[in-house]
Amino acid sequence: MSTKAKKIFLLLTIVVPFLAYCVIYYMPMLRNAPFKSAEFVSIVYKWGPGNNLENTYNSATGDYQYIDGKDSLIRTNVKLRSNDIIYLHGKANEIGFWNFPDLIANTGTDLKTSKVLRYVIQFNYKRKSKTVTYVTDYNEIPKLRDLAKQMKDLIDQSINDAEERYSNKK
Repeated sequence: MSTKAKKIFLLLTIVVPFLAYCVIYYMPMLRNAPFKSAEFVSIVYKWGPGNNLENTYNSATGDYQYIDGKDSLIRTNVKLRSNDIIYLHGKANEIGFWNFPDLIANTGTDLKTSKVLRYVIQFNYKRKSKTVTYVTDYNEIPKLRDLAKQMKDLIDQSINDAEERYSNKK
C-alpha cells in the first residue's frame, strides 16, 4: 500500500467519522441554545447602593439615567451599536454569564437591609432572559467575583463609550 493510500485510508476511517460525530452530537445543542445572538432583544442594567437602584440603562430604548458626582440625576438617551451588542453577547458567552447563579452575594447577606453597592445585569432574548444580581462585597468564590466584575466593567465601558459618541455628535 502506498503512502498516499495509507493517508486516504486514515482520513476516511478516523477523521471523517470523528467530524461526522461532532456535527451530529453538537448541532442539536447549538440549534437549541437558549441564548442566541440572533434572538437578542436588550440589556437592562441597574446599579446602586442597597435596594436603591436609581442608576439604570436599557439598551432597547436607550434610556440611561445615573447619579453624577454632584448627586444630580442625569437622564439621557444612549443607544449601543449592533456591534456593541454582539460584543457584549460574545463576552457574556466567553465569561460563562449564562452559568452564573442568579445572586452573587455572600451567604447570609440580607439584601433587604444591606446598603452595599449592587449591580443587576439582565440579558433579554426572544424566548428567555438571564438576570444576575452582583453584590460588590462578595468574596466567597474569587473567580466568580472576578468574572462578575469583568462583565459589569464591560457593560459600563460599552455604555460610557456610546455616551461619549453621542455627546461628541452634539
